[in-house]
Amino acid sequence: PLSTFSPSNYFIRKNNNPSTMATDKSDLTPITVITGFLGAGKTTFVNYILKEQNKWKICVLENEFGEVAIDDGLVAESLDSPEDLITMDNGCVCCSVRGDLVRTLGQLTKRRKDFDAILLETTGLADPAPIVYTVQTNSKISENYFIDSIVCLADAKHIQLHLDEKKPDGAVNEAYQQVAFADKILLNKIDLVSEEEKKALKERLSKINKFAMTIETERSRAPLEKILGLNSFNMESILSVDPDFFETMEGESRHNLEIVQSVGIKFKGELHAQWFNLFMMDLLRERAADIYRSKGLLTFHGQGNTKFVFQGVHEQINFGPAQEPWKDGEERINKFVFIGKGLNREELTKSLMECLYKEEKKE
Repeated sequence: PLSTFSPSNYFIRKNNNPSTMATDKSDLTPITVITGFLGAGKTTFVNYILKEQNKWKICVLENEFGEVAIDDGLVAESLDSPEDLITMDNGCVCCSVRGDLVRTLGQLTKRRKDFDAILLETTGLADPAPIVYTVQTNSKISENYFIDSIVCLADAKHIQLHLDEKKPDGAVNEAYQQVAFADKILLNKIDLVSEEEKKALKERLSKINKFAMTIETERSRAPLEKILGLNSFNMESILSVDPDFFETMEGESRHNLEIVQSVGIKFKGELHAQWFNLFMMDLLRERAADIYRSKGLLTFHGQGNTKFVFQGVHEQINFGPAQEPWKDGEERINKFVFIGKGLNREELTKSLMECLYKEEKKE
């Protein structure tokens, strides 16, 4: 499984063929995971997909925690067979997941080519890690599907209240987690807030999750082409992180009072594979629960022009060569992004830089 790094250059030797990592996803069906609070507009969003838009054929999977079945009974009560799918006039379908995602996706496999995408709606689930893990590690599922993106639907009018909610024992509330995990944030109901409120809110969301794209919507009518089929959840997403992010981190992290925040680190040099391995293993063993998302772009001593990338959700790390190697003359800068609770940027930077390869001095 993809669960952890393991010692002695395991990931370099295991994945030393870039072509095996740059898997062709064109034959797989993309799954977009939607999170968000009750009242954020998810039911309206799903109804928009099922009834109003005509560009996309989407299969909507509602989980069993749904507050009400869409349209008071539109969603089938159970999925004993694929015939239980409810087909809409626009070709989209809808069904209910009763606990067993593997079984539901398995039953959909024969029909999956009928759909442009699968939308998995997850009311009441703050942490999408179990879904990501299931899709990536169950071979029957990973041969047919991949995680396309994690989208958080946020209510512009009330998200601040949810973020400010205090949990006992300093626990992180669900709103923070949903924002932290997202590749895209649909900021809904923006017509209900002023320009000043919207600006302040977007700045706050950016402090928590610096690399999620924010898309403004009213009444949940989101531009689906900005959400679906873009493969936002992938190992190479570190390559598209705004370079300014790493520059602005220096002063910002000291003044960021959010309990969950994004930390960006970059430095030159070649990493020592085994030392880096051991560092990541220790970090994930001790802090996996606090680290929601991680991304990296790395260069290792002794690996020629191979550029390595990784991305993770908690301790589940995907790691391998990037599709493009380092170019001749390209400055080799290691880059890391961590989103999590109580992260100390200085400590992380120091520990990572200790993983740099050093030439042994001859006596």
